Amino acid sequence: MATITFAQALNDAHKIEMERDPSVYVAGEDVGTYGGIFGVTAGLLDQFGPKRVRDTPITESAIIGSAVGAATVGLRPVIELMFVDFIGVALDQLYNQAAKMKYMFGGKAKIPLVMRTSCGAGIGAAAQHSQCLEAWFMHVPGLKVVMPSTPYDAKGLLISSIQDDNPVVFLEHKMLYASEGEVPDGDYDIPLGSADIKREGNDVTVVATAQMVHTALGAAEKLAADGISVEVVDPRTLSPLDEETILNSVRKTHRLVIVHEEVKFAGSGAEIAAVAAEKAFDQLDAPILRVAAPFSPVPFSPPLEKEFIPSEEKIIQAVKTVMQG
Repeated sequence: MATITFAQALNDAHKIEMERDPSVYVAGEDVGTYGGIFGVTAGLLDQFGPKRVRDTPITESAIIGSAVGAATVGLRPVIELMFVDFIGVALDQLYNQAAKMKYMFGGKAKIPLVMRTSCGAGIGAAAQHSQCLEAWFMHVPGLKVVMPSTPYDAKGLLISSIQDDNPVVFLEHKMLYASEGEVPDGDYDIPLGSADIKREGNDVTVVATAQMVHTALGAAEKLAADGISVEVVDPRTLSPLDEETILNSVRKTHRLVIVHEEVKFAGSGAEIAAVAAEKAFDQLDAPILRVAAPFSPVPFSPPLEKEFIPSEEKIIQAVKTVMQG
């Protein structure tokens, strides 16, 4: 296996699926000549040509709307929305059209559409380019929501997403694009709805997503020095959610801390907490705690942005609190 970046892993997934299936095409702002603002689509235009790698105007409603139409007639669009924050101007096309067509046409319609988009804070992009909005998409029946944390997961999950016959929202945290990891050279897939245990432990389960997986792993390493064994679970997909892996971990450790970069109020962690409370309440020895962003727009100021993003220290404090029962 080669050691490559998160962005390169996504690029490999694009190439594999575009070589496999001529109905797969890529569209979005600057995805062609420029190769995407994060480099994910670099080289695709040269390899596959302008009919299958299309630069678009800065019109998110047209990007998503045209992809929905293309998907209904047999193409498999992979569209790039630069920032998830921009989804507001095209939400109708995604949640009212793409997500509902299969249901409204009695299961006869297929909408094999992937919307890739960046999310998350950490680069000083301020309130309109830094949000984590995964809970929005989780709430919509008909959408699948994918959120990888490693290059290995990014490639395998994107391959599965492109092959899926349903609309998939594929969320990529900006701070992960340059991260590196071992990735197989060839083709492989990771089933959607399959969580991964990133670190095994016995005392506390920490469920974390995207960049927060790495923050949680850092906290777990420090807690190990204090004799606290933390199990870190990465859902990888939030819809469908692998409840069984999470619940089995909670039943083993009897404690649960949930970490995400979304604002805490009504975030994805609230759903995970509810699942644990409803299905594993008798196995819990302490209240469920969430470590998340405050209910605030993302600040531009570097010190404020740093405070906004959940830290290892906040995770450590939450773990020690649940250890006390």
